[in-house]
Amino acid sequence: MIADLFWYLERLGWTDAVDIVLVAFIFFWLLYLVRGTRAVPLLRGVVFLVIVVVLLSGFIELLAFGWLIERALPALLVAVPVVFQPELRRALEQLGRPGALFGWRTGDRETLQRALSAITHAAETLADRHHGALIVLERQTGLQEFVESGIHLDADVSYELLLTIFNPATTLHDGAVIVREGRVVAAACVLPLSTAFLADRQLGLRHRAAIGVTEESDAISVVVSEERGSISITHNGRIIRNLDAKRLQKVLRAFYQPVLERNRPAWMAQLRQLLGGGS
Repeated sequence: MIADLFWYLERLGWTDAVDIVLVAFIFFWLLYLVRGTRAVPLLRGVVFLVIVVVLLSGFIELLAFGWLIERALPALLVAVPVVFQPELRRALEQLGRPGALFGWRTGDRETLQRALSAITHAAETLADRHHGALIVLERQTGLQEFVESGIHLDADVSYELLLTIFNPATTLHDGAVIVREGRVVAAACVLPLSTAFLADRQLGLRHRAAIGVTEESDAISVVVSEERGSISITHNGRIIRNLDAKRLQKVLRAFYQPVLERNRPAWMAQLRQLLGGGS
């Protein structure tokens, strides 16, 4: 095996190197395009299936299985563009956006803490004023298709911004705000409604949307009831209701504790252990 590898490397020319780089770039570009969407888990499943098929075909001679794969391959080539239609559309759109390919942003611990504090403070004020609100915090599963349904903002999460967005006098209050890596990426976003049976008939469309988006992703939704002025949080299709500001902040920090601890300096984590207290 190693001898064959050296044999190929000795005959590798500059055109072959360019060819490999181009193929690698195409694969990288495709993976970059599907990042932040629900197509990522599906893509992982497809890659896993392809690896299993290759391994089975290479080590075991399965005639019936090989015949099935050979007949199913044309149908798979047709199905892939249909399944990944939103991602392919985004790919064509991004071709005309110079500089957007490497324009991602990474969040840090301080930004996340400020965002959680602003969301908690804003939810408390909105509840006191009986202003309805829906704030969705994106986690590992991307919500890009929902972001594209709203108004693009890309602004720091702040108490004043959230109050302005969910003011009934503004045009952005009807819909969801999506927060990604400590920044408001879009407002007035349309979310899927939960189809599950809800015991409380008083839960309206805002609460159904808050539950629905968490049924399809690992996102966290903070929802403020306009009628009752109560704060709720949803995750994994479940809802925790009637939270005050202190408990809301505690629940949010519990969800993001791994991120906060990972970005915490080592000396701070050791000091926390010595003191035996909280963060």
